[in-house]
Amino acid sequence: MQNDAALFPRRLVSRIEEAMTDTPAILLVGPRQSGKTMLVRQFAGDNMRYITLDDGFMLDIAQHDPASLLRGNENIIIDEVQRAPGLLLAIKKSIDEDRRPGRFLLTGSANLMMLPTVADSLAGRMESLTLLPLSQSEMRQGGLNWLDCVFAGEPPEPRELLLGDALREVVLRGGYPEAVARLALRRLQSWARYYAESILKRDVRELASIEKLDQLPRFFQLLAESAGQLCNYTQIGAPVGINYKTAARYTGFLEQVFLLKRVEAWSRNRMSRVIKTPKMQFMDSGLLAAQLAITLAMLVARPARFGMLLESFVYGEILKHANTAEGGYQVMFYRDHYQREVDFVIENAAGQVVGVEVKAAASLSVKDFDGLKHFAQIAGDAFLQGIVLYDGDAMLPVGEKLLAMPVSSLWS
Repeated sequence: MQNDAALFPRRLVSRIEEAMTDTPAILLVGPRQSGKTMLVRQFAGDNMRYITLDDGFMLDIAQHDPASLLRGNENIIIDEVQRAPGLLLAIKKSIDEDRRPGRFLLTGSANLMMLPTVADSLAGRMESLTLLPLSQSEMRQGGLNWLDCVFAGEPPEPRELLLGDALREVVLRGGYPEAVARLALRRLQSWARYYAESILKRDVRELASIEKLDQLPRFFQLLAESAGQLCNYTQIGAPVGINYKTAARYTGFLEQVFLLKRVEAWSRNRMSRVIKTPKMQFMDSGLLAAQLAITLAMLVARPARFGMLLESFVYGEILKHANTAEGGYQVMFYRDHYQREVDFVIENAAGQVVGVEVKAAASLSVKDFDGLKHFAQIAGDAFLQGIVLYDGDAMLPVGEKLLAMPVSSLWS
């Protein structure tokens, strides 16, 4: 695998090119340092000017005279547009006057589409795409989209197996380009901790006025310790002296800057015994590992710790496949009041579902499929496949529509 993260081609490029043929504005959102600037700079040239609102002078213009920033620029790339939300109204006006496709290519390190006013004002005028940190498929030149293959009934065989310590190191590393470029895990985690600290101090402060801002790093730490669990805002907020509503609001801000995501529960309306509370997942396993100061030696000594981290890693990889897939997919989870659960339930636009369980072991037992078997009964005809991803090397059918697959199949 290459060490220079800048050399990895991003799968989202073709999606941007396609959107620019029929849509006036394209908004590329994603966490800081995920590679957005490098990607959009590929589109800069004689016909498209590039500016960044990280530049103080440009930011001042965008905030106080946004129309002048757009005047005379037929096609423009604006990096970090979330720093001047008012600029989006000027862009809307410009598009209403000239609806030619591909006029605006915008990036944002906060998910502006979570703000109702932004989503409403640019409805029908803008397409939003998400660029997450590098996927293992991008890093290892995998050619298949795992989700499209699984839903087509053709689960992919792994092409590059990573097992044991090799898999643990990949999980600890995560996908941020800067982290991938650092060879030593200790140096990687030092960068990741500083990165999270800077996001908490800068980006969250820009999004909203937050009381007890000094408590945010501790609150974020508590969220890390709760990764993969149901959101219990009362329990998480209590140690830092904030109530349920405030904890939920803080979590929303952290979600908006792509540090974590609340995963919704899959359910059918008729099912009264299904847990509806969302589950907390970190977007990047490397960032989570750094926040919890997890080392390779720790993962070997405490397998349960690896299970939590591996689940976060798989979640991130599935999301990255969803962002570049031909089909449209939603990632959820299943759990009922009898504690029967499935780590991830992926649903396509037709309502068909695939259940995915994550196991950090190199061998499996029939019991590892119990949750998937129950879920298959609940989902009925909508159930396409139940998959257990594990730290092994073999594809193993285990009954009707049930399959064990190596985690390494994610980058086939």
